[in-house]
Amino acid sequence: MLHDDVDLVLRSVRPWGGDPADVHIAGDRIVAVEPSGVGGGVRSVGSIAAAGVTVVDGSGLLALPGLVNAHAHVDKSWWGRPWESYGGEGGTQGRIAHERARRDALGIPGVDVATRVLREGLRTGTTRVRTHVDVDLGVGLRGVHAVQAAAEALDGAVEVSIVAFPQDGVLRRPGVLDLLRQAALAGVAHVGGLDPSLIDRDPVGQLDGLFAIAADTGCGIDLHLHEPADLGAFAIDLVLDRVERDGIAPGKVNIAHGFAVVDVDPVRRRDLLERMAGLGVTMTTVAPLRMRQLPLHEFDEAGVRFGFGTDGIRDLWSPYGDGDLLGIAWQYARAGGVVRDEDLRRVVEIASRDGAAFVTDEVHDLVPGARADVVLVDAENPMDALVRRVPRALVVAGGQVIDPVALEQHPWE
Repeated sequence: MLHDDVDLVLRSVRPWGGDPADVHIAGDRIVAVEPSGVGGGVRSVGSIAAAGVTVVDGSGLLALPGLVNAHAHVDKSWWGRPWESYGGEGGTQGRIAHERARRDALGIPGVDVATRVLREGLRTGTTRVRTHVDVDLGVGLRGVHAVQAAAEALDGAVEVSIVAFPQDGVLRRPGVLDLLRQAALAGVAHVGGLDPSLIDRDPVGQLDGLFAIAADTGCGIDLHLHEPADLGAFAIDLVLDRVERDGIAPGKVNIAHGFAVVDVDPVRRRDLLERMAGLGVTMTTVAPLRMRQLPLHEFDEAGVRFGFGTDGIRDLWSPYGDGDLLGIAWQYARAGGVVRDEDLRRVVEIASRDGAAFVTDEVHDLVPGARADVVLVDAENPMDALVRRVPRALVVAGGQVIDPVALEQHPWE
């Protein structure tokens, strides 16, 4: 049955590895998912001219919801540019200084920079992104405007949520708090912070400033927290105190990285997670290989939502990264010793369906009413897709059919 207003049908795909189904799409919405026979023949995109409906023959490919990048830095990559040698000093302070010295020469931030990164994520199936965008005295709000323009240039294929991020500190550069407030008033979803003890050396002052902006404007807070062990746990306690004091709604405050959560002893971690769950404070991880991973079962049992992100890709902090969110999910699973089917599938759910809460309040799944974000892969099931990191055969983003091959970029050109 062809539903009214349908302009795209994904024929004979297997949502989440289930039975073959036809996914009917009208505009940017899924309107029906109905059983079908197993499609055959070459995977191709054709058009039923008389009906004006485009049909994708999925030939039994596995269908997953669009991937969600919950922690990116799309404003400051040299992806698609000639190789940039790693320079400057190591450590957070050294990388901040090197980036400030080199970014202008690389055109960072810029619309073209952000567009290349978003397109590369889209090529590998990422259809929703929460990105941190530098806001400081050198760039002002130029990066925010550049990322907004890049998202517009992709015509709605990627939904982007922006965090105004004070990479160089909040308090140690007078005027940054005012810039963050301007960004919040201009409509960014969140304001960020960074290591309140190690960077600003004033955790109470930094967090009070950020929470005042949130209280006045209604924006959320997304805090980079690399501080280890008891120091980081102390910062988390300060965050939770303010969430409780201000009555901030669940999901509005996020802690990125949060290495302290895995550094502290199990009892301290349990207490932190229980309190975070009760207040609706979330976490995001980029699954760093050198660190222990956020414990999947402990987070799920406590009820703390977390998401995966790529962090920066080929930027002045590191030459690594390729924007493939499924690769980050694989890295998390492999480094965390995830091997059982139900846990591997759970990782894929976090990378797609459940991670969408970091960008939208909408349901993000292969169901009627959801945004038409679908990734087709040649895999037996979600677990197989994860462990083999299979190439994306086709991506549908906001109802637009995306050919991954056509979007492929070569950074060395």
